[in-house]
Amino acid sequence: MTTQATTVPAYAAPAAKAPLERTTIPRRAVGEHDVLIEIKYAGICHSDIHQARDGWGEGIFPMVPGHEIAGVVTETGSGVTRFAVGDRVGVGCMVDSCRVCDNCRAGFQQHCANGSVMTYNALDKNGEPTYGGYSTHIVVDEAFTVRIPDGLSLDVAAPLLCAGITVYSPLRHWNAGPGVKVAVVGLGGLGHMAVKIANALGAEVTVLSQSLRKKDDGLSLGARHYYATSDDATFEALAGTFDLIISTVSAPLALDRFLGLLRTDGTMVNVGAPEEPVSLNLFSLIGGRKALAGSTIGGIPETQEMLDFCAEHGLGAEIEVIRADQVNEAYERVLRSDVRYRFVIDTATI
Repeated sequence: MTTQATTVPAYAAPAAKAPLERTTIPRRAVGEHDVLIEIKYAGICHSDIHQARDGWGEGIFPMVPGHEIAGVVTETGSGVTRFAVGDRVGVGCMVDSCRVCDNCRAGFQQHCANGSVMTYNALDKNGEPTYGGYSTHIVVDEAFTVRIPDGLSLDVAAPLLCAGITVYSPLRHWNAGPGVKVAVVGLGGLGHMAVKIANALGAEVTVLSQSLRKKDDGLSLGARHYYATSDDATFEALAGTFDLIISTVSAPLALDRFLGLLRTDGTMVNVGAPEEPVSLNLFSLIGGRKALAGSTIGGIPETQEMLDFCAEHGLGAEIEVIRADQVNEAYERVLRSDVRYRFVIDTATI
């Protein structure tokens, strides 16, 4: 077992809004319940950009983003029981929690009453900064590590650790399935997985996108209908249609217009997190007894459930694999919606 901390290559933002650059970072020694993971692929999430550019508040720098991690266990602590060397594993958005609050005990570690420890841009229980998946190795407690089924290749599995679970959790919670009409707002990294998963659950899926540019993609991914939100006629034609709307966009929406698309007792769930506040006329909720909700990732049990579901249904992410030295270009392309549909870093190139 490793008895000393080590350093590993990584890509980090040295300061807010600064380009990411190659560097080295410390990784802790493998403790009793830790696994050392050789990272094979790391997805690029829009939230990486928000945080590296201080869009969601002041960050901790240098910052190594990346919370869509897929790799292989290369070492285990003496007390590890769930994993062995050679296992294919993943790490998502969090690497620890208090483990004793009601939410943690229920498997909702993402809602830890005392605050989950995020995979990067956070401080661990020892007050040390956490560094994410844009690196070659990571040490994680086995309790926050999930198994990637053999039916999923590691490259297409990596984005499931954030994009996949972020949409799977609300789709399951709000009972997407046969007879349920689901609208997915935005066909990007999260949206394309929402379409795939909602369709696999048996729901009737509609994509609501700014334009019809990606219509063929949306239909091939499992959507039955595709509408442009830039067309006012869309909101007239679809008024009162949907049981559930999942908004995946990270820009402010005209919420009142979208709430008008819900049936009585329908729910609009926001998983995208705009940097700016949004406004709402409460009459949009009162009429029709509608609900406006938010959702984040799932807990560790639900994340494993999602991976197993995706493997069973052959639902990997649609990806473009890049070299690590292309990460800054990839960030700009994400902001231009110029990716179909998730960048994944081949960490062997770091």
